[in-house]
Amino acid sequence: MKVSDYVLQRLREWDVDHVFSYAGDGINGLLAAWGRADNKPEFVQARHEEMAAFEAVGYAKFSGRVGVCAATSGPGAIHLLNGLYDAKLDHVPVVAIVGQTNRSAMGGSYQQEVDLASLYKDVASDFCETVTVPEQLPNVIDRAMRTAIARRTVTAIIIPADVQELDYSPPQHAFKMVPSSLGMAQYAPVPANPEVARAAKVINEGEKVAILIGQGARGARAEVEELADVTGAGVAKALLGKDALPDDLPYVTGAIGLLGTRPSYELMMECDTLVVIGSSFPYTQFMPELDQARAVQIDIDPHMVGMRYPFEVNLVGDAKETLRALLPQLKRKKHGDWRKKIEKNTKRWWEVMQRRAAVDADPINPEYVVHALDQLLPNDVILAADSGSAANWYARHLRLRGAMRGSLSGTLATMGPGVPYVIGAKFAHPERPALAIVGDGAMQMNGMAELITARKYWRQWSDPRLIIAVLNNEDLNQVTWEMRAMSGAPQFEPSQHIPDVPYADFARSIGLGGVRVEKPGDVESAWRQALSADRPFVIDFRTDPAVPPIPPHASFDQIEAAATAILKGDSDRADMIKQGFKAKVQEMLPGHRHREDRPGTEDGKNAR
Repeated sequence: MKVSDYVLQRLREWDVDHVFSYAGDGINGLLAAWGRADNKPEFVQARHEEMAAFEAVGYAKFSGRVGVCAATSGPGAIHLLNGLYDAKLDHVPVVAIVGQTNRSAMGGSYQQEVDLASLYKDVASDFCETVTVPEQLPNVIDRAMRTAIARRTVTAIIIPADVQELDYSPPQHAFKMVPSSLGMAQYAPVPANPEVARAAKVINEGEKVAILIGQGARGARAEVEELADVTGAGVAKALLGKDALPDDLPYVTGAIGLLGTRPSYELMMECDTLVVIGSSFPYTQFMPELDQARAVQIDIDPHMVGMRYPFEVNLVGDAKETLRALLPQLKRKKHGDWRKKIEKNTKRWWEVMQRRAAVDADPINPEYVVHALDQLLPNDVILAADSGSAANWYARHLRLRGAMRGSLSGTLATMGPGVPYVIGAKFAHPERPALAIVGDGAMQMNGMAELITARKYWRQWSDPRLIIAVLNNEDLNQVTWEMRAMSGAPQFEPSQHIPDVPYADFARSIGLGGVRVEKPGDVESAWRQALSADRPFVIDFRTDPAVPPIPPHASFDQIEAAATAILKGDSDRADMIKQGFKAKVQEMLPGHRHREDRPGTEDGKNAR
């Protein structure tokens, strides 16, 4: 047995069933071992190492298991980095196995020799180790797996090419040998009783309770629902926690932050007590004023508590078990005016979303594209959104319910993971439909090539449905609108305009399904066609870049700057755009603290 044979054997013993990768001579020993092992765990061939890493992230996010990716030395290892940072920043367990030049060549400026230990020391800061002798195994693999699971992070194993070819010999019962064992027992830490009592006291003394949940609350759905019921609270969700609680509950206000909803903004601006569960949501300005609310945080990671807000009590523990300890100590609050207002605001928000989706655009309103999907979603669908304006519509128009899952690149907010995320999801759950909403920029960046991966593997999925919806507006839209709203700059064509590409035609050319949609009347039928397809399917929606992804809490100054920037562009569509802005502002106004409420302004004049 070679070292490479043993590596694959140990991965199998850890129940790893897929490794996302791309070949290269730095891992030739491993590739040969895969041949001897009858391709177990399955080698999933991406089109690029970055995509392999994203697929490992998608697999891990939607399976709850460790994602594993592999790459050759030098450029292959470098290409993994963006996907690995996506995993690290979103606290997803991923193990990277990378090749290295032969030990005899190291330090000699040899071809494809990169100082991988230095390169990976940040992204895999919790565990990154180079295997130089066979006896380091299985310990290195076991620690990489356990550390990734326990700390929800990225770990890396570097194996020089010549080491892969050595005969395997296990560590002995001897000095400076490190035997190892398999497995990672489940555990659920709970805070000390006095700390739980302190948290209960803070919550009991509040009158207007708001709850903010993230992905760390995903396993505590029933407990969060009970907490909201006992306290009469509304629940806002960080985007990574969008699937942690159903959106069809009347007190769930939806996403919070730059891509958030108005009722979530109002919930935070008016509460007197805040409970944050399993979230490191970074934008303090979307949370209550610093002296407004008493606050309690629950998080399993002691390194992540106490940030973002001046919390009075920080509980370190598993969300589910901590809430189980907390709930018996809470006093039931009457569902009075506070809860009624939350539910009224939330109901009104969804009515506004429906009206916004119905606004005419040229040729199609992207909000309508996503809004029309909402009622058609299968109950077991897995969703991904790419970074950009597509994430806005995913955040605001799709109501996740039942067993639906959804995610995006939350903290890194990188372009490009939408398509590989759902491919990774299909390997985790081949029996479930998966759907990605991506912008044309992300699709051109790497999504088109990764359709080839879907083409290669889709026949082995029991449910063949993998749907890629491309919002094709020939614009890097999110950045365009950020420039307008933040800088008052019109669209800078050389950086923002991108070419129209026949995405559906490309999909059909490689044996997948596809359709191009250029009229609003064809949107719903296209969704239905894709959802009933017998193979992966691409929908090329021709959408209007003039529909602004400006958040519902945007300041009037930002809206005015964006409108002015468009008009500076001397567009022949200026009148239509102006009217569109007028409609948006009118929808946003009721949720604002209007300028007439601020000291030193004349009655209503500045607001109007």
